[in-house]
Amino acid sequence: MRSPRELSAKLARQWQSANHRESRLLYEDDAWPVSSAIGSPPASLIASDLDAVRRHFACWRQIRVGVVAWESVKFRTTAEPVDVPVRWELRCPDEWTAACYDKTIATEFGTVAAIIDQTDTLFHSLLIRRRALWRGRCVSEVVQACRMALELEPDCAAGKPLRALAVAGTDTKFFERNHRLVCALLDARFDGEASHVGLEQFLGAATTAQHWLLVADLDGGLLPFRQLRVPTSELLATTLPGRRLLIVENEKSLHQLPAMKDTVAVLGAGLDMAWARAQWLQAKEVAYWGGIDTWGLRCLALARAAIPQLTALMMTHDAFATHLQSAVPESVNAGDVPPCELTINERALYEMLLGEERGRLEQEFLPESVVRHEVLSWASRGTRD
Repeated sequence: MRSPRELSAKLARQWQSANHRESRLLYEDDAWPVSSAIGSPPASLIASDLDAVRRHFACWRQIRVGVVAWESVKFRTTAEPVDVPVRWELRCPDEWTAACYDKTIATEFGTVAAIIDQTDTLFHSLLIRRRALWRGRCVSEVVQACRMALELEPDCAAGKPLRALAVAGTDTKFFERNHRLVCALLDARFDGEASHVGLEQFLGAATTAQHWLLVADLDGGLLPFRQLRVPTSELLATTLPGRRLLIVENEKSLHQLPAMKDTVAVLGAGLDMAWARAQWLQAKEVAYWGGIDTWGLRCLALARAAIPQLTALMMTHDAFATHLQSAVPESVNAGDVPPCELTINERALYEMLLGEERGRLEQEFLPESVVRHEVLSWASRGTRD
């Protein structure tokens, strides 16, 4: 037999499932009612600890959410049939979330219900499945983004910057605040094309802001400076010297890198990997090193889409497990579905990190000795080849 607390915990776990949320909030076939079996007390417990059974029954009589179904059961140890709670039935999302007895879930349900009530059905599945798109945002901002996404069309910016687009009553900083949300909404309309080519390119907007990356000469004799900053537009057009290129997600990890012959490092690119499609990179030995979290793996996927031959360094399940004590929570993940450019093992790692309470291992927390060994091993493998 299961207590209200046990079944409430199970219902709360179901809220964390995107499939359950989608099915139940959209009232898909057979989604309702949700029936949870309580189970009957064993005859042995009635004989040995009748008070415990009575307390169990009393707990279920206090439940005021949904419907608790009772059945008359005859036990060998009782003279008369006993009314036993056997099933807890919930008939709608309001009852489901109330039965979880969880303030966070109640708040999330209230938010997503308000958003769904004010937005086009085209976006409902996306918004229900990907809570990170709206958690921490006010409902009106999300609703406004949905209205904007219905008005935007490919190349509608006609060369203007995104901040100059006056759509759905938005202000000039709306795209900056909601870049990821708007991109996801447009993906729902245009089969993922906005993410595939980038929001600015998809809308035909001007990209006036330059992203400057840190370039480090690990050889010491390939560039006129040990370190310099270069805009991505120049990296796209200008060949860097050296046989090998090491791409590092976070530029703060420069101090962990060893000196290496014939090698240049580019640090701090993050999600901006468009420059990596430069033709000159195809002739290089390229490695990528990023943080072990969903965002780091998404950056790796972007890099591999541009440079299929690259080698990923220190972004494995073993590396995460070895240094688990240094992991921290990832407050917002990069999405519930691993990018297709990841390998089978990398996708498995991504999915594992989604379920980890501490699912982020930052690059700076890897020991310098480990980084030096892995990077030099990659270089030596290339030399032997």
